[in-house]
Amino acid sequence: MDWSRIKTIFILTFLVLDIYLVYQFMNTRDATQYEILKEATLEEKLRNDDITYGELPDTKKKEQYLSVRAKVFTSEETEKVKGQSVSLGDGTSIEAKLEKPFKLTSKFQPAELSDFIKANIFAGEQYKFWSKNDETGTITYYQEHDSKTFYYNSNAKLTFFFNEDNEVTSYKQTYLEIIDELSDAEELLPPLRALETLYKKGLLKPKSKITDFELGYSTLVNLTSSHVVTPTWRIEVNGKENLFVHAFEGRVLSLSDKENTITE
Repeated sequence: MDWSRIKTIFILTFLVLDIYLVYQFMNTRDATQYEILKEATLEEKLRNDDITYGELPDTKKKEQYLSVRAKVFTSEETEKVKGQSVSLGDGTSIEAKLEKPFKLTSKFQPAELSDFIKANIFAGEQYKFWSKNDETGTITYYQEHDSKTFYYNSNAKLTFFFNEDNEVTSYKQTYLEIIDELSDAEELLPPLRALETLYKKGLLKPKSKITDFELGYSTLVNLTSSHVVTPTWRIEVNGKENLFVHAFEGRVLSLSDKENTITE
């Protein structure tokens, strides 16, 4: 038996094995470095497309799903209202006509209605200005919970109606009651990842400017007399377009009043 030859064969075999293992290690390391590099270049991709954004929200806080329901108003809650003719509609809304119209300035600012809302609207301090529509003659506010807006939720909505003389003549209000916090608190999707989701979907066009970025709620499940809302990132683009991303799952959401209505 030629031990010298056998030893040489073993040495060559182990040498080939070592070379193969080194090759595999280098490939794995390069692939890992490439993935890290790819993640880090999102900001560069946005810069290359001239997509700009300011300071992003802090995401250290955890959030939960909420169970909510439309409030049923009572006549006792509207009896103390002065200067208004009030009806309760279907019970889940207040419809009021002002005895004296409220005059708006030609260049309306939300602050003009702030004092009126706080003094005359049920839980008025919980509503945040959303939009003014001159075509429909409406000014829309949505209710907040813990400084987070219920986006496009017609059961958490305050709508003022104004006439051709720029006078508010009436309003309609709905309100959401919080039933419970559901599930354990979960980590939020980082804001930059929400931007990445929109970018990959082609929803952020070149030269876009992110003008606002905030956390709110959108409807997840509609039940008979209640529904579940989920934390949702709202990304405002160019001061006019609102895009929404599920703050846990990272899905792009398409919101509308219809989708966020509780059906009694």
